[in-house]
Amino acid sequence: MSNMNLRRLVLTAMFAALVAVATMVINVPTIATRGFINVGDTMIFVTGVFMGPAVALLAGGIGSALADLLLAYTHWAPWTLVIKGLEGFIVGSLAQAHFKKYQRISWRTVAAMVLAAAWMVLGYYIAGGIMRGFRVALASVPGNIIQGMGSVILALPLIHAFRKIDFEGKNR
Repeated sequence: MSNMNLRRLVLTAMFAALVAVATMVINVPTIATRGFINVGDTMIFVTGVFMGPAVALLAGGIGSALADLLLAYTHWAPWTLVIKGLEGFIVGSLAQAHFKKYQRISWRTVAAMVLAAAWMVLGYYIAGGIMRGFRVALASVPGNIIQGMGSVILALPLIHAFRKIDFEGKNR
């Protein structure tokens, strides 16, 4: 395994851990849906912008599903693996190349995060609808919108603060 592949593997694991910790440390249980609002999406967005779609897919899916397992939301873990993985993939696909080129947050970065958050809201609505019925799943939509938009707002200063870090080690 080359040093670059090893570095990418370690960074993927690190970002997955950061997603899991952000999900677990700051979470607010919601009675209506028996779920919780968290800031794990913030780290998924940061991962997507800095590391791209592949790493964000893995870190977002694995880190979030791991948090579900550790917080005893095991019935959500398979759904979360897919929903949060795709959320990371969306941000990474739409924002990373533009961000790397200009090293600043633009409307494109924000739009990518908002679109990914919208996917997360829709994904959990569909999953909840399949599991509990679509009328019941509708109750999760407002909380998920707050979670997604709050995570966009929290991600912006983090991305700005860490914009000069060479995560991929290419400028050595």
